[in-house]
Amino acid sequence: MSNFIVKKVAVLGAGVMGAQIAAHCINARVPVILFDLPAKEGPKNGIVLKAIENLKKLSPAPLGNKDDAVLIQAANYEENLDLLQECDLIIEAIAERMDWKHDLYKKVAPHIGANTIFASNTSGLSITALSDGFDAELKGRFCGVHFFNPPRYMHLVELIPTGATAPHILDQLEGFLTTTLGKGVVRAFDTPNFIANRVGVFGMLATMIEAEKYGLSCDVVDDLTGAKLGRAKSGTFRTADVVGLDTLGHVIRTMQETLKEDPFYGAYATPPVLAKLIESGALGQKTGAGFYKKVGKDILRLDAAKGDYVAGGGKADELIGRILKEKDPVKKMQALRASTNPQGQFLWAIFRDAFHYIAVHLESIADNARDIDFAMRWGFGWNVGPFETWQASGWQQVAAWVKEDIDAGKALSSAPLPAWVFEGPVAQNAGVHTPQGSYSPKKNAWVPRSDLPVYRRQAFRAQLVGDNGASGKTAGTTVFEDDAVRIWHQDDEVLILSFKTKMHVISPEVVEGMKRALAEAEKNYKGLVIWHADAAEGGPFSAGADLQAMLPLFMSGGVKAIEPEVSRLQNAHMALKYANVPVVAAVAGLALGGGCELLLHAAKRVAALESYIGLVEVGVGLIPAGGGLKEIALRAAKQAKGTDILQFLKETYMHAATAAVSKSALEAQQLGYLSADDVIVFNPHELLHVAKVEARAMYDAGYRPPLRAPFPVSGRYGSATIGAQLLNMRDGGFISAHDYKLGSMIADVVAGGDIEPGSLVNEQWLLDLERKYFMELLNHPKTQERIMGMMQTGKPVRN
Repeated sequence: MSNFIVKKVAVLGAGVMGAQIAAHCINARVPVILFDLPAKEGPKNGIVLKAIENLKKLSPAPLGNKDDAVLIQAANYEENLDLLQECDLIIEAIAERMDWKHDLYKKVAPHIGANTIFASNTSGLSITALSDGFDAELKGRFCGVHFFNPPRYMHLVELIPTGATAPHILDQLEGFLTTTLGKGVVRAFDTPNFIANRVGVFGMLATMIEAEKYGLSCDVVDDLTGAKLGRAKSGTFRTADVVGLDTLGHVIRTMQETLKEDPFYGAYATPPVLAKLIESGALGQKTGAGFYKKVGKDILRLDAAKGDYVAGGGKADELIGRILKEKDPVKKMQALRASTNPQGQFLWAIFRDAFHYIAVHLESIADNARDIDFAMRWGFGWNVGPFETWQASGWQQVAAWVKEDIDAGKALSSAPLPAWVFEGPVAQNAGVHTPQGSYSPKKNAWVPRSDLPVYRRQAFRAQLVGDNGASGKTAGTTVFEDDAVRIWHQDDEVLILSFKTKMHVISPEVVEGMKRALAEAEKNYKGLVIWHADAAEGGPFSAGADLQAMLPLFMSGGVKAIEPEVSRLQNAHMALKYANVPVVAAVAGLALGGGCELLLHAAKRVAALESYIGLVEVGVGLIPAGGGLKEIALRAAKQAKGTDILQFLKETYMHAATAAVSKSALEAQQLGYLSADDVIVFNPHELLHVAKVEARAMYDAGYRPPLRAPFPVSGRYGSATIGAQLLNMRDGGFISAHDYKLGSMIADVVAGGDIEPGSLVNEQWLLDLERKYFMELLNHPKTQERIMGMMQTGKPVRN
């Protein structure tokens, strides 16, 4: 095995995509040079510098920490082409024009290093045609690498070889994209718009055609085709507005120009309503109007018949909403197919169009059915891919219905479904996904998953309907399991604790599970990893303490009955901190309140880039009482090393007082919730692997828990100084009187209470203070209002 290490990347083109790809390389700590044309006026790198500055303003944020923008090196094609020599990977990301790309390639080709991989981030132009004019040597190192927008958040990257691309180049690039940049790689054939855009844009066109046929407005269609279908909540028309109607028009034009022989060619016509909007310059979100237009606080929708904007907010009919809630996919599809409601008929029609299209095109656009499903899930935000939906809904029955509609002339093309749909392996299996692999019409065989070494880092790969792959919910050997937790292992000396509660909240049963897991780990294992089975699918690490579980206690025994539970939580966290084997928190998604406190007490944290961490208790009128404030005070004392502790407290204190939540793991390091030596993982599928490696390494290096030692606090001087700042905020109308009260209590805890500045305290002293104030607040009517509000609406009440 030889290491392929990307020491530096060059991105050619500082437009929207190029700049954001560069930003994501910086997130991943890969040095990057961003190139563009020399500016006509001012500094030569003006265009690039402006693009870098703009990265700080974009939302969602391309950078995990916006201060990192300065790490992107600016360059231009006139003065800096020699810098390309030192790059291991060059990604071209300029506008989608073959002639412009060829001009640029002529300019840069002489400066590309002998072993550099050269790739184009085109969203649909032919990679083979782009490589025209390269010598054989460079052709071997050229391919397509298509990121989806926004590149930090969209999991998909399509990797597209030409006939001349050297296979090892693709393998190396797949490893880099998967682990370093955290992507899901799908290899596509060099066909127009590749896989995701080919299927996804056809789907958008079909939706627009069927919406017109059934007389549905764009807001109703978006309600039907968004979260209710398990797809991006923006639905169809809103997604088009966000992408940009000109961009969508361009992708459609590529299909019109390059797919003249396609049996679905008729469906590639630009919908008249879209053509009209583009012509009038209404290009969607970037111009303030498209299918929707924001006027003040109101969002208006386009009424195509009137050619004007009218009040929006149309929703799915209740009956259709009920059908879409049906858990059994077979019953759901049957109900849509049989529906006489125009919305139901519309939904059946878009499913039928998608199934028809992917069946006809699978052989020409993808190696196997899995690649189409993952492309749609990772590139378009679908929870379930189109082949998976078909298979789950009853393969044979759905195929028969699609055939019926084609024969009756109801489909968008008269092309018959291919024979493999009805006979051979697929018919016998009743679908395209099996435990052996996914179906490839070209090979008439099941194609197994890639066995590249990079995938050994993924204990559980993304699953498909029908493939029965290992799942983190059931794999390995269970040591103990109840409704709250599962304690298990994979025969590798590390014990795993997984929560099973909703949002992985910390209930009294979870606290018991933590105790049990720790005792088992100390007795028989090298370490304990806290990891949850849905970490890679966007599940939370923990949304905090289980308020719901406290209600019965509160009703039966009042506030007093809750105090022992708070003590138990504090003790559980302290037990993790002082365990005799390392405890590693494998964090992804939300880690709020008690979830944040839990990870603060682990010996180490391994966090996915998309980790959103914070002490948010003030939102429910409480203060953190699971040791979070105690940890803030302890860390400030360590950082101060005998100097003024308050300097180190002010910032971190404020994060708790304002319920600040990090927007990435990189920002969580800045906020102090993760430390500099915690590990940030870019691919959430690798989280468990890395956490276990860390736990074993710490144990093998002779791990000992920290010694319990007293530490200095800033005392009454600290709480008075912070209190003055809070007073100004209250009097300036920035915070309410109750927020002021909460802030003062938090200040008092982190300062160590009403004692002399510089006094030495132990951790228990601060835990007792946390608990005292927590109990006092539980009795407060304003806090009770906030708790009830949060439980009823899920939103914080400001009072």
